[in-house]
Amino acid sequence: MNNVPTKIDIESAHERIKNHIHKTPIFTSSSINKILQSNLFFKCENFQRAGAFKMRGATNTILSLTEKELSKGVATHSSGNHAGALALAAQSLNTTAYIAMPNTAPEIKRKAVESYGGKITFCKPTLDDRERTLSEIVRKTGATFIHPYDNYRIIAGQATCTKEILEEINNLDYLLAPLGGGGLLSGTLLSSKYFSNSTKVIGVEPKGADDAYRSIRDGKIYPSINPKTIADGLLTSLSEKTFNIIKENVYKIITVEEETILEAMYLIWERMKIIIEPSSATVLAAVMENQKQFHGKSAALILSGGNVDIKSFQR
Repeated sequence: MNNVPTKIDIESAHERIKNHIHKTPIFTSSSINKILQSNLFFKCENFQRAGAFKMRGATNTILSLTEKELSKGVATHSSGNHAGALALAAQSLNTTAYIAMPNTAPEIKRKAVESYGGKITFCKPTLDDRERTLSEIVRKTGATFIHPYDNYRIIAGQATCTKEILEEINNLDYLLAPLGGGGLLSGTLLSSKYFSNSTKVIGVEPKGADDAYRSIRDGKIYPSINPKTIADGLLTSLSEKTFNIIKENVYKIITVEEETILEAMYLIWERMKIIIEPSSATVLAAVMENQKQFHGKSAALILSGGNVDIKSFQR
């Protein structure tokens, strides 16, 4: 796919992957609504296969490969959720996923990749080292590189999450998605554009990893250099593909404090009795820090994943 996904592309992706993914539930919490004086709908991608929305894009992309390409496997560089999703999708289609993984990746995400049959090669946690390691893997195996987000098939797959939201809930004022490399937000923006006339889409990222906020503000891509945040799924930079989609369609980008991310995560754990990872909590953190904007409004919040080492967040 060489062009920005169309409405038909997203509908086709949804049809292609529907038997390979979960249609995740949308939950509400009367207690959180009361606290924040808003009407919030939580799209629970933490219940997705492999524990994150990434399964959508990985599955759509792998199902689009030829038999010859599948026979040689797939490869990527990832610190966690994309790696797990690609490994599980590959396993489901009887092929192999080769992963260049930073040696700082959370243990829970490393173990998940291994349990799905993924072949990990560890590398230093720099983009240069990740790409160098990946290039060597591809050279040795002939595997097809599937970028975590700079890939229109990935973006079309991620767009199916918002398609499901808009099929279930009408008249949303806002739709909030976490923002790292921009694959989820890009898909969210495209689905909102095609399937809703009025919903404003907001991207959310940590203040300590605000490269996307600055990139959209200044009209050029800033690399993510030494990001400092507990939201380990939001450490990457925008790509040309995601930057252009976001720049043209996003309503705004909100950045949130680390303390609020933690507070939001604990609030969901305690009030909704579900486990999410810090990256997911950013969207509720945005509502908590901007209560005036969301007062009395209806908003869908994408809880992007639930792959978290709970022991590391004990209070």
